[in-house]
Amino acid sequence: MQHEIRGADLLWAALKRGGVTRVFSLSGNHIMPVYDAAFGQGIEIVHTRHEAAALHMADAWARLTGEVGVALVTGGQGHTNAIAALPTTLAGEVPVLLLSGHAPLSELGLGAFQETPQVEMAAPLCKAAWLAQSAEGLAADMARAFRIARAGRPGPVHVSLPSDVLEAKTAAALPEKAEYRPAAMPLAAESAAAILAAIAGAKRPFLAAGPALNTPDGRRARAALEAAIGLPVPLMESPRGLGDPSLGAFAEMLAQADLVVLLGKQLDFTLRFGRAPAVDGRARWIVLDPDPKVQARAAGLLAGRIAFSALSAPLEAVAALAAGAARHPEAGWSDSLAEAIAHRPAEWGPLAGRPGGPIHPATLGAALARFVTPDTVLVADGGEIGQWMQATISAPERVMNGIAGSIGAAIPFALAARAARPAGRILAVMGDGTFGFHMAEFDTAVRHALPFVLVVGNDAKWNAEYQIQKRDYGANRTHGCELLPGTRYDQVARALGGHGEFVERAEDLPAALERAFASGKPACVNVVIEGKPAPNLRRTG
Repeated sequence: MQHEIRGADLLWAALKRGGVTRVFSLSGNHIMPVYDAAFGQGIEIVHTRHEAAALHMADAWARLTGEVGVALVTGGQGHTNAIAALPTTLAGEVPVLLLSGHAPLSELGLGAFQETPQVEMAAPLCKAAWLAQSAEGLAADMARAFRIARAGRPGPVHVSLPSDVLEAKTAAALPEKAEYRPAAMPLAAESAAAILAAIAGAKRPFLAAGPALNTPDGRRARAALEAAIGLPVPLMESPRGLGDPSLGAFAEMLAQADLVVLLGKQLDFTLRFGRAPAVDGRARWIVLDPDPKVQARAAGLLAGRIAFSALSAPLEAVAALAAGAARHPEAGWSDSLAEAIAHRPAEWGPLAGRPGGPIHPATLGAALARFVTPDTVLVADGGEIGQWMQATISAPERVMNGIAGSIGAAIPFALAARAARPAGRILAVMGDGTFGFHMAEFDTAVRHALPFVLVVGNDAKWNAEYQIQKRDYGANRTHGCELLPGTRYDQVARALGGHGEFVERAEDLPAALERAFASGKPACVNVVIEGKPAPNLRRTG
């Protein structure tokens, strides 16, 4: 007979069977059995200062490794703190598992400590959510959660863990590794052939990839398709949609397209719902998506303009197309697409070397771009400052707030990026408003020896909201979005054991950045900037 162990011990064994090496967590009463069972498991616990930060870290870890990210928090308010980060993960199409402690099953309905409808709260923001019912079922719960998180369009899954389930003894066996993997959702060969024929027959095809393809495998698959078909396959993961500054003037090309191919990219507000003038009303569409509801929504919006539609996981669809693609015959169109995406205003050139201060965001971006290496991960956060950095810095890998448009995750993202890329260069940028969300995670980074360089664009305001007030209501009606000028966010990092730099003049930036990267510590470079609206990169004429 197999030796009996606690449910908490089985939980760790099941996570290990799923390939987990690191869990992001904040401790609490309900999960103390899990912490006790962690000894000798070979899985690192990165202990955070806020539950939402733990989930953001699991999110960035999953994006950069392609694994399921795991966040472990306590029940009640610990759970409610964590779920604030779920919209970012859901919209980012990231496979994350949120494990939350829970009041014991034996006390439910009796007024138990922190008894909370946790599953009901998390469910609308997850692919699936449930309450574990027994110690015997915990391992199967983990395999099921991994399977769902990875299936089709990836996304978050939640499991609540009652404390008496964690303490109960069980002799249950672990699932087979195959049970952690989702069923394949391939694109049929005949479907791939039909789609490639439609692309080849179009004069001005436009391909767009969804956020699920922002993983190591996804980037390789997109690169393979681009090389085979001779067309850009831009990743659309910005809440600015057609105004994503990292994609230059690509929106102008979408308006000219006669065929739009969505590779796991949902037809939503980011594509202006497929309506004119953003897209030519005569353009045909191909929709490849793993979700029948998303396909049905697209069919309703496009009113008979869909040329082809198929159910397929994004990665498998792109791989199938790359395997059979030939270069598109309209080389001029391909060149025009690439030129539009690469477009940046000529007037930014002189800003790159402009001295003095406050520093223009384009000047800051140009200075930071010089520090990008082949192993750099760029974390872009905040409102207007995040858009400027995406427009001016190109890095091999990028983690950003995503289609949900939430802000404040840069520090947790950067910390997880360092954990995922121990030999890489981690460069994060955020605004002074967003710095306030998770500044205490500098302590987490110091304790776990996870260095990165965070640049804070300090314009003494919530600039995105300020710009809305100014644009929509008038310059004389801006209020409530101000912050104190010259606040020393760098000193916060120093006080928590990190490195800090304060920069007011552009000519001082290079040396400050050199010192920050050389420090080997989590570093904050606090830069006084001009508060400029995010760039609109449409070409004129």
